[in-house]
Amino acid sequence: MDYISRDKAFELLKKYNKDSFHIQHALTVEAVMKWYAAELGYAEDAEYWGIVGLLHDIDFEMYPEEHCIKAPELLREGGVGEDIIHAVCSHGYGITVGNGTTIDVKPEHEMEKVLFAADELTGLIWSASLMRPSRSTKDMELKSLKKKYRSAGFAAGCSREVIARGAQQLGWELDELLDKTLKAMAATEDEIKQQME
Repeated sequence: MDYISRDKAFELLKKYNKDSFHIQHALTVEAVMKWYAAELGYAEDAEYWGIVGLLHDIDFEMYPEEHCIKAPELLREGGVGEDIIHAVCSHGYGITVGNGTTIDVKPEHEMEKVLFAADELTGLIWSASLMRPSRSTKDMELKSLKKKYRSAGFAAGCSREVIARGAQQLGWELDELLDKTLKAMAATEDEIKQQME
């Protein structure tokens, strides 16, 4: 595995992402990926899983029509190894981007499948948390999240089809994915707030 340090990865992210929304999403997915690494028995690779999460949307802010197409070029220029590039591109598997290209890089490793499944879901959970009096995930229950998930008009930009496909690729029930990702976000929420200040 070619390794880029976390500090360098964060600098690279900020080179192409200026919007605080995108930075926060990257930090959220990084933290969720690290949580999952520990949860699924890959604790020694948690930093690596986190870096993949941090960089997964590197091209989205500046090149939304070429999402997951432009990423390899930006990542290679930043000295990122091919294994991370594959993982980043695989989170778009089966999705047709704005320029008409369908991403054909398949998630293979469990880490890539987790990224595919959790990325879209973190956006939905974050949106749901903002509707709560606490504006937090820490007091959100699974049943409340499921209600939001089933409401098609809520966070309509978060594809339920992608989330469901992600759970399927992992061999999990949808509830397991929702529950674990909610726990991951609740456990890491304070850390992300600190980084955003």
